[in-house]
Amino acid sequence: MPHTPCLVSDVMTNPVVAVGPRAGFKEIVETLRQWKVSAVPVLAGDGRVVGVVSEADLLPKEEFRDADPSRMEQMRRLEDMRKAGALTAEELMSVPAVTVREDATLAQAARTMAQRTLKRLPVVDGEGMLRGIVSRADLLKVFLRSDEDLAQEVRKDVVEQLFRVSRGSVDVSVTDGVVTLSGTVRDTALVPVAARLARAVEGVVDVQCDLVGPRAASMRAPGAGAQL
Repeated sequence: MPHTPCLVSDVMTNPVVAVGPRAGFKEIVETLRQWKVSAVPVLAGDGRVVGVVSEADLLPKEEFRDADPSRMEQMRRLEDMRKAGALTAEELMSVPAVTVREDATLAQAARTMAQRTLKRLPVVDGEGMLRGIVSRADLLKVFLRSDEDLAQEVRKDVVEQLFRVSRGSVDVSVTDGVVTLSGTVRDTALVPVAARLARAVEGVVDVQCDLVGPRAASMRAPGAGAQL
């Protein structure tokens, strides 16, 4: 990746397929099949996202096909029964649409997906206009960053910023996304901060911190404490 992916706009898919409020049931099913997606945004005439139709919104039509009408209300919520008889996107869509801003962080998008148990989110601008879509798989793209790329960012944005004096004594290595910080630093109070900042770098899987102060480093040195 050319730069650190920090925002939803860095990883979202664009362009994205969408339907209008008047799209019919079969048209929506065909759109999902053709584009191999599990949900589509529903757009108003001006391009604003007004809802989302997912596979879950379509399934009640099949689920209640052979059910006893007198027992439907006891079996499921009234909303599912209503969707079983729906014919258009306007009738099927879940509202209000759960969206994410294009300038939101990846962590914010991940929390929204987790809290709402969603697989993907429409991405909108400040006016609610569709700009793309972000999925769970898109958010995981950050973990495809190379170890070398991660190491360079940790050196530049963490080590060089925190340890300006002793940065030459700090080694940064990355293996399979796991960052190891080792070496000697003058101010050990900054060690927990360094570990936290390194862990916050997008794409880092974990951090092992072996930074020590000058005194501890001298005790580790070969022959330290030996009797003459």
